[in-house]
Amino acid sequence: MTSHKPARGAGLYLSAIFLFSVMSAIVKALSDTVPAGEAVFFRSFFAFPLILIPLIARGELQDGLKTARPLDHIIRGVIGTLAMGLMFAGLGMISLPEATAITFAAPLFVVILAAIILGEKIRAIRISAVGIGLVGVVIMIWPRLGNGLAAADMAAVGALCILGATAARAYVQIHVRRMVTTEKPATIVFYFTLTSTVAALFTLPFGWVVPDGQTLVLLILTGIIGGAGQILITFSYRYAPASFLAPYDYSSMLFALVIGYVWFSEVPTVMVLSGAALVIAGNALVIWRERQLGLERARQRGMADQKG
Repeated sequence: MTSHKPARGAGLYLSAIFLFSVMSAIVKALSDTVPAGEAVFFRSFFAFPLILIPLIARGELQDGLKTARPLDHIIRGVIGTLAMGLMFAGLGMISLPEATAITFAAPLFVVILAAIILGEKIRAIRISAVGIGLVGVVIMIWPRLGNGLAAADMAAVGALCILGATAARAYVQIHVRRMVTTEKPATIVFYFTLTSTVAALFTLPFGWVVPDGQTLVLLILTGIIGGAGQILITFSYRYAPASFLAPYDYSSMLFALVIGYVWFSEVPTVMVLSGAALVIAGNALVIWRERQLGLERARQRGMADQKG
């Protein structure tokens, strides 16, 4: 059931974005001692209770876990896990604001991949938006690549890891767009969490560590906070449409700036801020175009209903 309460929807969405920012900060803080694969495992495994409890409480567990597309869930899970692993690895190599700014390129990659995979037409406005955004991405990562990829520059590797994670997340969004025609959101979230938990275990031979008490608590918190964020995102869509909530994604930059400065003494460079501004401008143009298309489709449906 849904209702139109945009203020409540925005509040839930902003709360989720804040939780994801805190989770990223915890992963970054632990990156010197905890491998990315191990962090992915804890993030996934300890999100399970928060995903299952609502299904059990509503008596929807059995129906919610039924699926007609197990292979699609595996593909979504593997690529989503790769994205999470690259993101966690990259967080340990570059600043939190820089990593956050690069992830803003995800909607631009979605536009490109939708054209390639789904055959969606990209017209002048969206082509311009993608072009503006990609220029912003280049501005952000170019200083990191100044020494060349052959150089042992961990910051360059980190920036490329975040960019790769962003592209993988964009593919996941396209993949999920096709899955939701037959699969319930709870089903998709459950099987992704299951797949990512199992997939992360395959990184065990590559140097997992036995965490001390404080590290263990923080790792468990990544799962709880990440799971809570997923739930808040889901509930936010009950009160406001995705097109209304999309611009609130950029609040993550504000959270990253504050957390990065307070926790890690990080100050973003002019290049990062300039590039982020261009990426946000490109995304804003995409959002505006999608709203215009949505209004046009609504008008056409209204005219068709009147004729009928």
